[in-house]
Amino acid sequence: MRKDITVVAEARETRGKNEARRLRVKAMSPAVLYGSGKDPVAISVSPKELMKILHSSSGHNTIFNLDVQGVENTPVMIVDWQLDPVKSNMLHADLLRIDLSKKLVVKVAVHTTGDPQGVKLQGGSLEVVTREIEIECLPDDIPEHFTEEIQQMMVGQALRAGDVKLGGSMRLLSPADQVIVHVVGKAAEEATTADGDKPAEPEVIKKGKKEEEPAADTKKKK
Repeated sequence: MRKDITVVAEARETRGKNEARRLRVKAMSPAVLYGSGKDPVAISVSPKELMKILHSSSGHNTIFNLDVQGVENTPVMIVDWQLDPVKSNMLHADLLRIDLSKKLVVKVAVHTTGDPQGVKLQGGSLEVVTREIEIECLPDDIPEHFTEEIQQMMVGQALRAGDVKLGGSMRLLSPADQVIVHVVGKAAEEATTADGDKPAEPEVIKKGKKEEEPAADTKKKK
């Protein structure tokens, strides 16, 4: 989702661990800007500004403006980042230039509303299998999330990726029959517990690349 946010960055000439430490003393983090057929640019940027974007409602799908002083001003997305395992502060980030005229592949969260009838009236349980679907769309069409009503769902019924309502330039890439949530009866729930199988956990956070090594340019663009 495109937002009217501008983050200021500076190009940097030197690289390496010592330079990264010096930047962090100044409350800055090393990052790499790449994509759109242009050469990668090593930059320094405020980790607080990037973390604020990652923690926003649109998260890593946020498209914002990056103003690299004296070099370029371009729309970007945060496509990879590395966090300190103890302090959880940002150590490094990869920023991808975005061509607003070309489609991107993104994962978008699916939220549900309503209490299923299968839970209230039939004693079933609502199980969450995944929390997001993968779509392809133009940058300006990326939604913050999808919202689906599941109040009428009974035991044995499921909300699948193909049920999610898409609009604009969006095209579903996840399998249409991929289950997002479903209502299971007590017998099914007990069998699942006995077998030791559990629903797949949603992806929580992206793992960053090694410092100074940007991800491939095709990561978000297809």
